[in-house]
Amino acid sequence: MFKLIGFVFLLFVVNKSVFSEDITLDEGVLVLTKSNFQAAIGDNEFMLVEFYAPWCGHCKALAPEYAKAAKSLADQGSAIKLGKVDATEEQELTEQFGIRGYPTLKFFRKGSPTEYSGGRQADDIVNWLLKKTGPPAKDVSSVDAAKEFIDANNVVVLGFFKDQTTEAAKAFLEVAASIDDIPFGITDDEPVFKEYDAKDDSVVLFKKFDEGKVVYDGKPDDEAELKKFVQSNALPLLVEFNHDTAQKIFGGEIKSHLLLFLNKNDESYQKVSDAARSIAKPYKEKVLFVTIDAEEEDHQRILEFFGMSKKEVPAARLIKLEEDMAKYKPPTDDLTAENLKQFVDDFLEGKLKQHLLSQELPEDWDKEDVKVLVATNFDTVALDTNKNVLVEFYAPWCGHCKQLVPIYDKVGEHFRDNADVVIAKMDATVNELEHTKVSSFPTIKLYTKGENQAIEYNGPRTYEGLTKFVESGGKEGSDAEPVEEEAEDDDATKKDEL
Repeated sequence: MFKLIGFVFLLFVVNKSVFSEDITLDEGVLVLTKSNFQAAIGDNEFMLVEFYAPWCGHCKALAPEYAKAAKSLADQGSAIKLGKVDATEEQELTEQFGIRGYPTLKFFRKGSPTEYSGGRQADDIVNWLLKKTGPPAKDVSSVDAAKEFIDANNVVVLGFFKDQTTEAAKAFLEVAASIDDIPFGITDDEPVFKEYDAKDDSVVLFKKFDEGKVVYDGKPDDEAELKKFVQSNALPLLVEFNHDTAQKIFGGEIKSHLLLFLNKNDESYQKVSDAARSIAKPYKEKVLFVTIDAEEEDHQRILEFFGMSKKEVPAARLIKLEEDMAKYKPPTDDLTAENLKQFVDDFLEGKLKQHLLSQELPEDWDKEDVKVLVATNFDTVALDTNKNVLVEFYAPWCGHCKQLVPIYDKVGEHFRDNADVVIAKMDATVNELEHTKVSSFPTIKLYTKGENQAIEYNGPRTYEGLTKFVESGGKEGSDAEPVEEEAEDDDATKKDEL
């Protein structure tokens, strides 16, 4: 998944002051060191601690939101404290808590740490902490309290239950406990029911965008359905992809996404956005509509994942996460409301064929000992039942693939004059096959002569191991334990990149 970055909010500024004789405050946040850390988490029942590096761009982006969250909690009279540790200065604390990246946030309850899993905006931080330290839903006992609760948050969910022991009320509270970044309230107050024209055992989501208010019309005691309703309606009809919304988009209940690749500074941006927004409402619990700014450097890997270049923007793609990231391309590049609606309807009705990426076939694809495969010639070459065909599925940025190049070339040279064997490779980041899905790199398979079995190689990536694998018809090296190797940033799976 991309790392979360990019938050721009106004700082509130307060003078640095002394929290105690040992712990200073920096914009409401406790400055923690080795000498005062244990005292801080011992004196405070609840504390969120950020481990940061001064040079880290993500940390700099988080700083104003973190300070804003600290101020919000203080204004509410909350006992929850926020602290921060300069991980570059406090190496012992960094090692003690296993910090591997920045920023890392840990929540301490009575001195015991757990991982923070909320968002990086002030409201997300506050809501997550209040959920972790209090009841899953706030008791809203008056009209004034309800108005204050709704006005104070961008999105809230309010449950109306005269009897809070019913199965519907229990389901509501379970969903409230499972969603950390959205505040839930619950009421049995008759004036509140009347104020919002609410029925008993009903759930209403209030938001400061789109239609403003949505009433849940599903089964009252169905937790899964209610959770899906909340998560799909808590996002705008058209969601802008960034490093704060990424988790909500890809980690939510809606697994089918219409992705609109646009240049934010181009005149077509508003036109296509308006067209998509105008048709999005009927699909909001089926398909999530997402805009991606193609000019952002951090979004280039997403373009690559879809085999696209900036020249193709504006463009649309549909993706189905639960079906191995299946992709679909519209029949036209004219992204009007009518065309987008037809595209989504055809997708939901199962009328579309997957869009499989393929490079152009090089004229000299078979010139070298290691043949070059693309999606269009793969079946002809690799599935030739008259030959044993060894195929390496690789990624150009994969470190282990790069290390394998001279070894694999030597294997190709070894079988150069063997008419029964073909050694081949395919860039699996820009070539896709309907019958073969690759999740990690490099993946090596032998397509056997005659039976045409696809046998995966799990042995050591050596010249000897690979040649024996081919010569044995896939018997030596297929049953071995998969090679374990240290993870590297450029050896991620394609799914991880998205």
